[in-house]
Amino acid sequence: MKELIYTEIPTPDTKAVHNWLKNIWQPKQGKKFVTPDGIRLQFETGNSELSIFAWQLQRTTYLKVFQWGNNAIAQAKQVQQQLMGEIRQAFPQKYPIPPEIDLSQENIFDALASDYPETVKYFQKMPNGEYDLNRVYWWEKRWRDSANHPQQPKEVIFKSDSTRETEINTKHEYDLIYIGGALGVVHAAVMAQKGYRVLLIERLPFGRMNREWNISRDEFQSLINLGLFTPKEFESVIAAEYVDGFSKFFDAYNSSHLKANVLHTPTVLNVAIDAEKLLRFCGDKLLQGGGDIWDETEFVRADVNTDEVTVKLTHLPTQTSKEARGKLLIDAMGTASPIAWQLNGGRTFDSVCPTVGAVIESGFAEDVWDKDYGDVLYSHGDISRGRQLIWELFPAGNGELTFYLFHYHQVHPENPGSLLEMYEDFFTILPEYRRCNMDDLVWKKPTFGYIPGHFSTGESDRTVAFDRLLAIGDAASLQSPLIFTGFGSLVRNLERLTTLLNTALQHDLLTAEHLNQIRAYQSNISVTWLFSKGMMVPTGKILPPQRINSMLNTFFGLLADEPPEVADIFIKDRTDWFTFTRLALIAARKNPALLIWIWEMAGSKDMIRWLGSYFSFNKDALRNLLLSRWFPSFLKQSQPWLEKQNPGLWLKLLSLNYQLR
Repeated sequence: MKELIYTEIPTPDTKAVHNWLKNIWQPKQGKKFVTPDGIRLQFETGNSELSIFAWQLQRTTYLKVFQWGNNAIAQAKQVQQQLMGEIRQAFPQKYPIPPEIDLSQENIFDALASDYPETVKYFQKMPNGEYDLNRVYWWEKRWRDSANHPQQPKEVIFKSDSTRETEINTKHEYDLIYIGGALGVVHAAVMAQKGYRVLLIERLPFGRMNREWNISRDEFQSLINLGLFTPKEFESVIAAEYVDGFSKFFDAYNSSHLKANVLHTPTVLNVAIDAEKLLRFCGDKLLQGGGDIWDETEFVRADVNTDEVTVKLTHLPTQTSKEARGKLLIDAMGTASPIAWQLNGGRTFDSVCPTVGAVIESGFAEDVWDKDYGDVLYSHGDISRGRQLIWELFPAGNGELTFYLFHYHQVHPENPGSLLEMYEDFFTILPEYRRCNMDDLVWKKPTFGYIPGHFSTGESDRTVAFDRLLAIGDAASLQSPLIFTGFGSLVRNLERLTTLLNTALQHDLLTAEHLNQIRAYQSNISVTWLFSKGMMVPTGKILPPQRINSMLNTFFGLLADEPPEVADIFIKDRTDWFTFTRLALIAARKNPALLIWIWEMAGSKDMIRWLGSYFSFNKDALRNLLLSRWFPSFLKQSQPWLEKQNPGLWLKLLSLNYQLR
């Protein structure tokens, strides 16, 4: 027996593929016999035959062609060419678009039932299912609108050189105005504790979250060091803490040298945070510091002049207009941010992780999953309809489990990435991942969002600031391309971001030139974007189904064979030049085809861009080697006179000092 073809037919309708093979397709060579899952082809010469069959997994269809017998079949190549050419025409790659709906005429369940029946069925079982499904639809529509028109983003920031007279007692005045209450409130609470008057604006009712957060104890320590939490308060927001986490990728169809051991990471994302409790806690700290929270309020536009920024808003329940004025506007709106799109135009985001999932209270059999363990990254199948689907599973409080399903995705106008399509996958294939009866599960809430990535080639490659405006979190898109979450990046860099911002505010350094120094850029993270690029199927391409799992097993298998601390520092964005370069060379030796595969997926343009990233990484490594031993102490000694005489230079050098660390 010899395998000749393994490929994906990108359709969930496997019955249609079977019907096409059995009743429609007419091979030019061989005699066709129908089998339960496909056909057999017999030939007049020799005693060998071809077996062609298809099966379903992950809501798509896979097909294999095997040769039975010891004798070569002369016509086999022609049969393969005919089969692949005609089946691609019969079942082309499609990128579904959600229907346009009018919620004033029908509810979200009725509007989506025909296109997404499983999604509607299970959202109806959630406590706030109708509201949350409306949010999913809104989020996808807003993301699609932005991705479809990247060169003509909507203008929401307007600049004027004039100085405006203050209208006394008619508007609020703030030092900082934050738009976005998830990641924004963590940053805002720290700044409020530093004595700044802060306004937080949130589109949702404050404290609601579309996803949960996981982190490690040593990473969360930065919030304790900043005084935002005491150790006791930190313990109060922990929902669960597991013993070990696993990363493993499907390798049934990988060659033997591309199979991998399970990667154990017991101190990576092992602390599940009660996100809504953490948000409320930070909100209380903000209010205690004299700040304000305006929730259910949507950002409309901001007008920037030489002295202040004026933000225009809409209070959603009453549809009334509101306005606030402040020294500085902080954009924490994440991927939905129209500000980020305006600042960066066609290269706002290079990649995205459409992410869906749910918190499930109960319903799994006791032997399905041990709640002392988590899945950090896991796949149970190969490429599905142009996406390598990856699971995450984290224990939560009270015996709950939090599931995520996501994929790394190229931002493309014809194929922006669909949350609704992903949810239909999630509810269909969850029992494939973890054995369960879907109707026995008790659903607490959905978790979803678009998590963006930007492939930086240098620290100034992305605009994160405008005069009197600064982006943080997902809106700044400077997080790890492996873990791919803005929460971890923000927490790891919070002391850096708040200290630099405090310095800028103290010295009124609020122009774009100075504010662009306040960013979470790290060259050791920037250079790893090629890994996320290697997890994406380019729009319009059909790759061998096992390709991405082969690449993931190459790298994660390598980490599994290293000492535990190597994986820990790599996944937590702490890798140095020597470790990265050593691992890259070992991976290339282990799998020589790796570079060719990445070149095929990334293209020559992105490979050249990545070389720029690696050059910056080398340059920064050399700079760190030369400066790290003496520069921090020199800067500390120079602060009394340097900060006073040249605050702009002081801010720049302080930013450099954080890069060295």
